[in-house]
Amino acid sequence: MLPVVAIVGRPNVGKSTLFNHITGTRAALVADMPGLTRDRQYGTVRAFDSPFVVIDTGGVGESRDEMALLVDSQAAAAIEEADHILFLVDGRSGALPADRELAARLRRFGKPITLAVNKTDGVDIQTAQSDFFELSLGEPFPIAASHGRGVRQLLQDIYESLPQPASDGEVEAHQGVRIAFVGKPNAGKSTLVNQLLGEERVLTHSVPGTTRDSVFIPFQRRGRDYVLIDTAGVRRRARVTETIEKFSVVKTLQAIESANVVVYMLDAMEGFTDHDAHLLGHCLDAGRGLVIALNKWDLTDSESRRPIISELERRLRFFDYARTHHISAQAGTGIAKLLASVDKAWAAASRDLPTPVLTRVLNEAVERHAPPLVKGRRVKLRYAHQGGTNPPRIVIHGNQTEYVPDSYTRYLSKVFVEAFRLEGTPVRVEYKRGDNPFKDKRNPLTERQVKKRRRLMRHVKRRR
Repeated sequence: MLPVVAIVGRPNVGKSTLFNHITGTRAALVADMPGLTRDRQYGTVRAFDSPFVVIDTGGVGESRDEMALLVDSQAAAAIEEADHILFLVDGRSGALPADRELAARLRRFGKPITLAVNKTDGVDIQTAQSDFFELSLGEPFPIAASHGRGVRQLLQDIYESLPQPASDGEVEAHQGVRIAFVGKPNAGKSTLVNQLLGEERVLTHSVPGTTRDSVFIPFQRRGRDYVLIDTAGVRRRARVTETIEKFSVVKTLQAIESANVVVYMLDAMEGFTDHDAHLLGHCLDAGRGLVIALNKWDLTDSESRRPIISELERRLRFFDYARTHHISAQAGTGIAKLLASVDKAWAAASRDLPTPVLTRVLNEAVERHAPPLVKGRRVKLRYAHQGGTNPPRIVIHGNQTEYVPDSYTRYLSKVFVEAFRLEGTPVRVEYKRGDNPFKDKRNPLTERQVKKRRRLMRHVKRRR
């Protein structure tokens, strides 16, 4: 499973700024005021060969009021989940009593700790570091999270100390397409898994939160091997109260990362919520194949179905590559077509795309809708090739590619999806800038051409 890193520290030391920088998102709210972050925020760092989960926590140690104690409990849960602790301090304020108290507390967990001194831009780095040697957590690592200075090396050091993610033993023993069933509690994930298996393999109950861990189950259907991953339902953090349930969030994120295809379960009786959009965002960030199952469809009446479908079409416009199925996990209806879409999604995600065909599709797309002008010059996209699978990654070479807007990238992504019929998987489009081949070469003109040009220039000057 993916290793976990928890970012902890006093309020307003820059934890959320660092979290956003290393995850490449704006998921954590940032402002120049202490106590802004309260709940834990989960993200994934993909800067190295293997990804890892990072947790942003609220500031601890400077207050003992009721809200501060709740924030403190959230941070404590993150520390329990973590394989490595990133202790962030403020290089401008120096070591404060709250830092010393938190350092002593972190040492008691017996986990690897990296001490990072933030906000070292514009100050003497050695002076900023020297204040924190007294914490006895090794040499402080100076960074500037707002500008990204020193962050790459900090992550490199942490990454090298993390345990390498290993596949679940049961998954290794049974090869096949790994399907993770993800969604809010009581959406019917365990019921669907049991329906596929034809037995009560996992515990089901009407009480939300019955499943507490990710369960890997080998499964075979019509000669094809699968591994079903039943995950814990993920509730909004405000509703997560039991300590054991807090670990389910990390387990579910890890299950998404280890899966080939995610079946996202929606409850037709509740409709699509903002929390569903948040969880689907994790699936999109992971680049996994996606199939959407609208469960409990048999419990809805004909009058309520039309607004449900209309709402789904509006809210799922960023996931239009995923096929939606109306199913009943309890009755077993619609499941055969659901599995067929899983097979298509995995086939699309792992498909090899030939370079000549990719380039031809690119050229046709550019002819229909050319890239925008940049400073009077047209962005030129020359050829494309495949850079990876699961999800398919298409690398486009050209000039001024750094100016290609996101809207045009989405256009190209949709063109590739339609051209290759890549149902059920997102497509990553990346760019590489081509250098001028004559940039470092001497004037290619012959000596005779140079003399002729000089005579012409002298003649023009005499005429003037």
